[in-house]
Amino acid sequence: MTLSYSHAHQQGSGTTEVVAVLITITDNTAQVLTVDQGKLLPNGPLMPLHRSLQAGVRQWVEEQTQQPLGYLEQLYTFVDTNRRNEDGHALVYVSYLGLVQEQQAKQAQSQASWQDWYDYFPWENHLTGTPDIITNLILPALYMWADSAEDEAIRQRRHKRIGLCWGVSQTSESHNNGANASAADTIDTIDWVAEHVLLRYEMLYEADLVPESPNYQPNRLAANWSQQIGLPMYYDHRRVIATAISRLRAKIEYRPLIFGLMPDSFTLSHLQQSVEALSGMRLHKQNFRRLLESQNLVMPTGESSSAQRGRPAKLYRFCHDIELQSLLMDSKLPKRK
Repeated sequence: MTLSYSHAHQQGSGTTEVVAVLITITDNTAQVLTVDQGKLLPNGPLMPLHRSLQAGVRQWVEEQTQQPLGYLEQLYTFVDTNRRNEDGHALVYVSYLGLVQEQQAKQAQSQASWQDWYDYFPWENHLTGTPDIITNLILPALYMWADSAEDEAIRQRRHKRIGLCWGVSQTSESHNNGANASAADTIDTIDWVAEHVLLRYEMLYEADLVPESPNYQPNRLAANWSQQIGLPMYYDHRRVIATAISRLRAKIEYRPLIFGLMPDSFTLSHLQQSVEALSGMRLHKQNFRRLLESQNLVMPTGESSSAQRGRPAKLYRFCHDIELQSLLMDSKLPKRK
């Protein structure tokens, strides 16, 4: 499949497509289902035979991946002005988020494969601390982009946006030093907001720092930039994944959607590691368990795991009435340390 990352589109008569972001957690790793060697999400045109958008997305996912769908919710509707049908109309595509339990996630079928979502967004993985790519590559490139604006008001606005999206502040001394400032001098602190995935990706897109950007010029960046910025995707599909991650990270703080990814019984350590895989942040163990207990999110099954090493851990299951209760009250999962 020979396509550019931002403009190419096989023209047709339709104007609407459906795109699905299916997520699972395997071996404590958040994964997304892709097709075409990881370059596309399952997608297809909305056809007259589809009685609804959901019917369309389910048919295309099952046809392209043979993966049955469970929980499914609509994300956003995008207009891709770079893609036109044969009549010249811009393409509209409706995105969906689906959750798949690990035991239901099938092995790759035909052209489909499960991919670690941090392969597409390496700067979002803070499980071992702030990634070096942020301080050494991304922020210096973004500050250079901010300073390239001819209007002072735009420069100041870009600097503020960088601070808000990436949770950083820039010292006045480093700002005055400009390109001579080191990464350490540039950054005061990083106060990371996990839900800002889409905002961060869209800023990189606007600054032409990702291959999907129309004016992307890798030659003006560091030699290893293309290897560090994550795997590109055709069309706006990486943006769709960023939208799904933002939605999921935000919702697990007030609705227990994590249980849509868990097996019927699980240990509390498994549950915590799964939440961490989604958020990209480490959680405080005791605070996590204290919150689970106080809000009655789980209940013991009376059984224990068959651990090969160490002491067997108690198994728990989801309290099935929590889903209904969470519609009436804020049932929040714990935030980072």
